[in-house]
Amino acid sequence: MPFTDYKTALVTGASTGMGAAIAELLAKRGLMVHVAARNEERLKELAERSGAIPHTVDLTDTAAVAAELGGLEVDVLVNCAGVSRPGNILSSSEEDLDEIIDVNLRGLLQLTRLILPGMVNRDLGHVINISSIAGLYNFYGHTAYHATKAAVHQISRQLRNDTVGKRIRVTEICPGRVETEIFGRNMGGTPEAMEEAWKTYYEGYESLTTEDIVNAVDYAIETPRHVNVGMIELMPTFQVPGGLTFDRR
Repeated sequence: MPFTDYKTALVTGASTGMGAAIAELLAKRGLMVHVAARNEERLKELAERSGAIPHTVDLTDTAAVAAELGGLEVDVLVNCAGVSRPGNILSSSEEDLDEIIDVNLRGLLQLTRLILPGMVNRDLGHVINISSIAGLYNFYGHTAYHATKAAVHQISRQLRNDTVGKRIRVTEICPGRVETEIFGRNMGGTPEAMEEAWKTYYEGYESLTTEDIVNAVDYAIETPRHVNVGMIELMPTFQVPGGLTFDRR
């Protein structure tokens, strides 16, 4: 279903990184783009350079989301908002677990619940969920993050069942390491933390970039209307999910 079939879009997590880049793509493709995030200043900057319509809202506040976004007519919904926290279940705090679940899972479900019925009524729509290889493969740390992204993987599959018989497509974009601010925010979010995160996780590596994610979204939407691209797994060439650990006592 080419872009010309769609008129409007809503992108969450649009204040930075993948969300902002996807919003700019959709705007360039001619859609009226609504962007949602908690950072009002960054949303304003995005709106100024792309023409997007900003909505400063916390996805964990379901009532606020319903009031701000529930009345929108959306053809393309991009669930990109997400958070991560360092550490596994042994070192996670109560607040860490609650925020990861509330943003990555509960916020996505509640917003989709609000937007999807309009797509069904119009017999037209495309839901794009940004997940992670953490939802498909096991590696150390970030237990709750893995759990929420695995849930997003299953939600993406289930939405196809929920809307069977309607011209609604669902795509899961499942990336490996992407050059974004996520590691820097995990390390404290200060300029010094951002610099340290870059040196630790990106310098010397050939990671994915937001442009790679944008290209995947562009491809999924631009395919003919009878084609649903269910999942696109993107990984750096030098990153692999395999590996076996056998700890000897």
